[in-house]
Amino acid sequence: RPQLPPSRDMQQPLPPYEVLPTEVSMEEMPRSTTVMVEETQQQQSPPPRDHLVWSLFTTLYGNFCCLGLLAFVFSVKSRDRKVLGDYSGALSYGSTAKYLNITALVINIVIVVIVIVVVSLVAAGVFNRYQSHYQPPY
Repeated sequence: RPQLPPSRDMQQPLPPYEVLPTEVSMEEMPRSTTVMVEETQQQQSPPPRDHLVWSLFTTLYGNFCCLGLLAFVFSVKSRDRKVLGDYSGALSYGSTAKYLNITALVINIVIVVIVIVVVSLVAAGVFNRYQSHYQPPY
């Protein structure tokens, strides 16, 4: 099936060009480039979050199995991608950092609860043993 040439409506018009006068050479012209940048919908939306501060606190205070350190690494990668303008990469790395932070937080909460329960059971057992050995005679 033969391909049809693109219609004239779909092509953008070329900018107007001026013909150089004959007495002006290209060496005398300034060497500069003008670039026109159009904003896209992606640039207008807020940039993705990198969760760097949360990852830093997870690294410092709840670094179970290095999950906090991994979250910090992914947060830095997300920030780098955001600076380079790669918003999809930044969103991916930021999402990974968020899930690592959530996982580390849940594991740390479970560990704290287990420690509190064990300490309270040990303390209750020690007090019961202390009371049974040293009860005053009636």
